[in-house]
Amino acid sequence: MDFMPGADASLAGLAAASFLSATVLPGGSEAVLLAVLLAHPEQRDTALLLATAGNTAGGMVSYAMGRFIPRKELPGRLALLQRHGTPALLLSWVPLIGDALCIAAGWLRLPPLRSAFMMALGKGARYALIAGIVT
Repeated sequence: MDFMPGADASLAGLAAASFLSATVLPGGSEAVLLAVLLAHPEQRDTALLLATAGNTAGGMVSYAMGRFIPRKELPGRLALLQRHGTPALLLSWVPLIGDALCIAAGWLRLPPLRSAFMMALGKGARYALIAGIVT
């Protein structure tokens, strides 16, 4: 993969912003993706891959955090996630509820590989939609 001059730093920043915005830290990876696509449109596919991978990795950190929360009685609001299982993680990109879904998935001990796959599908679709608007 040959990167254009300046694209290396932009792509690294995108990966970091995508990762951090998927954890409980606030962030706007969509804005960073837009900036990278406007500055380096030839890096569209790489940017989409890095944004999706970084955001999914951050979601899995939240998932892992959920596994450390002591298990007690199932709160009523988690029953919906338990009923729908990993497909509910297609919504892990949604602001505010996405972080909670990832943490809850870990707490519920949903299968990690399927959880990561569903997160990646949802997050990747969102980034692809954004990229489709720009390019």
